[in-house]
Amino acid sequence: MIQDPHIEGDYPWGDKRRFNSYSGYFRKMFGARVQKVSLDAGFSCPNRDGTKGYNGCAYCNNDAFNPSYCKPEKPISQQLREGIMFHEKRYRRSDSYLAYFQAYSNTYAPVSTLKKLYSEALSYPGIKGLIIGTRPDCVDEEILDYLQDLSSKYYISVEYGIESCYDRTLLRINRGHTFAQAEEALKMTAGRVINCGAHFIFGLPGETRDEMLKEAEIISRLPLKTVKFHQLQIIKGTSIEREYNQNPDDFQLFTWGEYLDFIIAFLELLNPAIIVDRFTGEAPPRFLANESWGKKRTDTIVALIERRLEELGTWQGRLFTPKESA
Repeated sequence: MIQDPHIEGDYPWGDKRRFNSYSGYFRKMFGARVQKVSLDAGFSCPNRDGTKGYNGCAYCNNDAFNPSYCKPEKPISQQLREGIMFHEKRYRRSDSYLAYFQAYSNTYAPVSTLKKLYSEALSYPGIKGLIIGTRPDCVDEEILDYLQDLSSKYYISVEYGIESCYDRTLLRINRGHTFAQAEEALKMTAGRVINCGAHFIFGLPGETRDEMLKEAEIISRLPLKTVKFHQLQIIKGTSIEREYNQNPDDFQLFTWGEYLDFIIAFLELLNPAIIVDRFTGEAPPRFLANESWGKKRTDTIVALIERRLEELGTWQGRLFTPKESA
């Protein structure tokens, strides 16, 4: 058993959970639970409309994670109203919400369009701020200047889909950008004191478990406030499904037991200052072409991860080594 120096007190992030949790972060910030409400504002992506390519990312089918109330033909206010009603049934303690522009690339439009959509969301009762999902190649100085202005009045987070730290993987999955572009977008965003989030996928084709684990050190050096980790799920009708059927040996997909061991090892190496938003993805079973992890839902998975951390007497950042100043 590892000797835990925090056993009588809080961990570096200020509570007794063994990882730096998203819910804990917002409770400290707002004093209560805050719920994200997903939106589909009808954006596209440069690797869908021909600017950089077509067909989108190899793994992507937005229908697999978009809630039923998210329809781009509905006004933002209607999606928020229906989304809040949906969440009120599940999370009765929530009375504060963040508008989550989730589907596709939500800065991929002129600033005039973004102002109209974001303003509509921020004017809705109970909305405390925005989470904006986008790509590293879909921001510029003008957009970030506008978001910097918003961040002086509201909670604003720009959540970048990065997916992998390896350029060969980004090319293979048709991302259309490099890791260097992701680093630059994060630097530009964090330099304006705007919250930065990022999304990464474990199990992408051609990556070994050792390479995935080494990403912990790379990610730990990025100017990130939050991070999401998902296991690769093979979604029906995507190009990655075809590739998986043709070359299954190129994929190191995780069983639940394997993923549990992996994510514990990853957490131990991860910078404790980075808040973990998600550990896994959850697509409806009807979309999955590969075996799922049974009926494990997100809350159950988080509880199992926390139980395993406790059993091992370990925590996020236990093996993290801060970079020495020059």
